[in-house]
Amino acid sequence: MNIPDIPNYHALIMLILTAVALYFFRREDIPLETSSLAVLVILCLVFTIFPFEVNGKHLEPSSLFFGFGHEALVTVCALMIIGHALVRTGALVPVGRYLAKLWKISPAMSLLITLIIAGALSAFVNNTPIVVLLLPILTSVALRTNTPTAPMLLPMGLATLVGGMTTTIGTSTNLLVVSVASDMGLPRIGMFDFSLPAIIAAAIAIAYLWIIAPKLLPDRAASLPDTSPRLFSAYLNINEDSIANGKTVAEVLKMTDDAMNIESIQRSPDYRNIRPFPDTVLREGDRLHVKDNPEQLKEFESVLQATLFSGAHRVDEDHPLNAEKQMLAEIVVIQASELVGRTLKDVQFAKRYGISVLALHRDGKAMDIGRRSIGNVVIHTGDVLLVQGDADQVAYLKETQGFLVIDGASDLPYSKKAPMALSVLFMVVAVAAVGILPIAISSICGILLLLVTKCLDWSEVSAALSSQVVLIVVASLALGSAMMQTGGAEYIAQLFVALAFDSPPGGVIAALMLMLAVLTNIVSNNAAAVIGTPIAISVATQLNLPVQPFILAVLFGANLSYATPMAYKTNILVMNAGGYQFSDFIRVGLPLIVLMWLTLSFLLSWLYL
Repeated sequence: MNIPDIPNYHALIMLILTAVALYFFRREDIPLETSSLAVLVILCLVFTIFPFEVNGKHLEPSSLFFGFGHEALVTVCALMIIGHALVRTGALVPVGRYLAKLWKISPAMSLLITLIIAGALSAFVNNTPIVVLLLPILTSVALRTNTPTAPMLLPMGLATLVGGMTTTIGTSTNLLVVSVASDMGLPRIGMFDFSLPAIIAAAIAIAYLWIIAPKLLPDRAASLPDTSPRLFSAYLNINEDSIANGKTVAEVLKMTDDAMNIESIQRSPDYRNIRPFPDTVLREGDRLHVKDNPEQLKEFESVLQATLFSGAHRVDEDHPLNAEKQMLAEIVVIQASELVGRTLKDVQFAKRYGISVLALHRDGKAMDIGRRSIGNVVIHTGDVLLVQGDADQVAYLKETQGFLVIDGASDLPYSKKAPMALSVLFMVVAVAAVGILPIAISSICGILLLLVTKCLDWSEVSAALSSQVVLIVVASLALGSAMMQTGGAEYIAQLFVALAFDSPPGGVIAALMLMLAVLTNIVSNNAAAVIGTPIAISVATQLNLPVQPFILAVLFGANLSYATPMAYKTNILVMNAGGYQFSDFIRVGLPLIVLMWLTLSFLLSWLYL
């Protein structure tokens, strides 16, 4: 075995930078957007300070920004917006309602149909809205039938990942692989060119998720059991002898160590509501409207030497505190939420929605923070909030972008614009499938139609876009381009071929796919796909073999994001909504990876070699 020499020091720098980038891409304490931007900046600085020229060709640092206008990124963003329109208009709601009815008749058959529908829809629509649609439906079914959610939610989430790999538009990963391969001079891969092996493998995966996966999953408790103290509205009456009499609001809050939140002040004699400004002076007869748990309310009563009222009655044994018309709900923060990367205080969550946050779960575990500190925690995609409010407030929150409310309710929004949104999606897919327009152009045309027909407005368009997706795609494309031009990708390919020098072509394809499968469960699947594609092309060229099966090995391998919660954003949503542990993903996802890897390796060798 001959180990090749590194072609130049720029290639060496690129190999080191790629390793560093992949390490930072997997760090949870650093936002993916920050890591991606840092990679892009470092790349530009490296090629500015140390110019690279080979065979008379100079690499311009500014060319590394090409990803912002890349066809793949345009298509990814456009399809995200169209998927958002389907959710906003309720276009997929009839599917959800049918499944909800079917579950009551035959749970086993319903699970199979749910998995098939979830996979089929994900072939044409980003899987995030599919998961957002199905999570509350399946949770509601579980609550109404008194069955655990564990056997339902994780198989459903993985089914959307399986279905997404069957077409070029199923996932952003597929689009990137196809686009990068086209950029490198290879024939354009059509929308359904690899659907045959993908559908065969998907059918086997669905059977596994239906029959075997539910038996591998232990019963899991709800993500947020009702163990947090309920909040009660009450009034603190300021008496003549009260220590708060004559003090400002700021001074009174200081007496309670800023633990008390005054929602309003009712001032006698007509008890009109006034705003609790810090310099507002309290006087005898004022009633402070506060909301907290009973222990805290009694503590405030004692500290301020005030009298605690619930409605018209003083709180005592005969007239206890009550929380009439209040309900608990779980809120899963999804990618489009304004909360992501911000705190509850930043967006004034409680004031805007009239809802109190009682607890916060992340990665399947309750965060060990006091309720007073929840407002200062930076919220991540997939976080679950236990909230309390009246039914109208919770209903309003359901209609708000960026939140998935799980409270056992099955009512879903459906608008008159839903048929139009579905028609636009069908048009986009059909026009691209028959080759009339490229998918990038047809999807942009689709967005224009959605705006003209008022299925979307511009605020919703911006809400549908993800800075995380944009920056990881741009950074990955820049990294892949620099790797290719400096010879770094060629070196890895030579090394790969040297290590597999006596393996048959099918074995090389299998090894390549396995490498990508491992990588995609540790770092971003988009980064794995973009870096892996030029390597696959170089390997095929050196072995003098057809390029397409090697490209498809990268595409399929980068889609095997089943074994870890962080491998794909919908895994986080499912994990928190279902109360799963990290080990549950390994328990179900690892056998699925092995099953898909063996199946796809055989099919690629059989069909393409």
